[in-house]
Amino acid sequence: MERVMNPKFGLSLPNRAVQFEWWTLDHLIEAAQMGEDCGLFDSVWVGDNFLSKPRLECIVTLSAIAVKTSKVRLGTSCFASFPLRHPVPMAIQWATLDILSHGRTILNVCTGAPAHHGPNFALELDNMGVDTTERVGRLVEGIRILRKVWTEDHVDHEGRYYTFKDLTVLPKPVQTPVPIWIAVNPIEDSVEHPAVDRVLRRVAKHADGWQSDATPAHIFGQRWQRIREYASAEGRDPDSLESSIHLMVNINDDEDAAFKEAAEFFGLYFGQGFMPEEKMKLWLAYGTPAQVIQKIQAYLDAGCTTPVVRLVTRDFNGQFKRLVEEVLPAFQV
Repeated sequence: MERVMNPKFGLSLPNRAVQFEWWTLDHLIEAAQMGEDCGLFDSVWVGDNFLSKPRLECIVTLSAIAVKTSKVRLGTSCFASFPLRHPVPMAIQWATLDILSHGRTILNVCTGAPAHHGPNFALELDNMGVDTTERVGRLVEGIRILRKVWTEDHVDHEGRYYTFKDLTVLPKPVQTPVPIWIAVNPIEDSVEHPAVDRVLRRVAKHADGWQSDATPAHIFGQRWQRIREYASAEGRDPDSLESSIHLMVNINDDEDAAFKEAAEFFGLYFGQGFMPEEKMKLWLAYGTPAQVIQKIQAYLDAGCTTPVVRLVTRDFNGQFKRLVEEVLPAFQV
C-alpha cells in the first residue's frame, strides 16, 4: 500500500465526557473552534449512542459546532444508533445539518454493539424494538434509503424493515452526494475470514469511506487494500474512498502516566472492565510526541488517508498545544 503523504487529520471530541464532568458543552464547541483555527485539522467528530453509553446527542451537538465553525468537515465517529433510527426523520435531520454547515458533513454509520457485548447493549436494543440480528440489514437498507430520498422525489420503497410510498423528503442536503462512511472493526484478523470478507465487501459496495479503531496497522493496511480491490470490482474508483483510523491519544513524557490517565478515561467512557489493557494499548497512541508520531505514521504507511485523534486527558488545552506544536507538524508536507 502506498504511503499517504498528505493526510487529512480529524479531531474527535468526547461528547460523552460531559456525563462524567471531564468536559462541558462550551468546552466541546471551543475545542472544535481550536481545531479549525489552528489550520491542521480537516474535520471534527463526535460520538453517538442512545441508551447504552449516554451522551449529548450527536446531530444536535454537531449543529451547535456547525454554527461556530466554517471550514472543518463534521462527522460522527461513529453513528452507533443508526440501525435504531427510522431513516425518514433521520434523512431530514441530517439534511438540515448539512444545510446548517453549508455542506460539510460526513455521515459515518455503524451497526452498534451486539446484545452479547453487555447488558446495556442488550437493553438498548430491546427497548428500541430492534433484534440484534437485524443491525446489519437495517444499516444497509437505511443507507440505500438515505441516498434515494436525498436525490429523488416521490420515492416508493418496500424493504425488509421499512415501507413507504410517494415520499418526498425536504429539504435536500447541500452535498450531492452526502458522504456516507461505514465504521467497522471485525474481531477476526484474517481478510480471508468469511465474516471479515462480508464486512469489507459491504464497505466497498455501500460506503464512501471506512473507519476502524483498535486495529494493528498491518491489519488495517490489509483490510484497506481489500476494500479498494472490491470497490474496483464494483465499478467504483477506489481513489475516491477515504480510510480512517480513530486513535485515542495522550501525550506525556512519562509513558506510564500517559497510559494511566488514558485508562481512567476508558473506564469512565466505556465502563470499568469493559476493555482489556491489551486492547486499550492497541487503540492508544501515548507517551512522548515521538512515540505518538511513530504510531500515527504506521497507519499512514498502511494507507490511512484520514487519521482521527481524540485526546483522552483532563488537560485538553495543554495536550492540544503539544499535539499541534510537537506532533502534527511531523506530517505536514
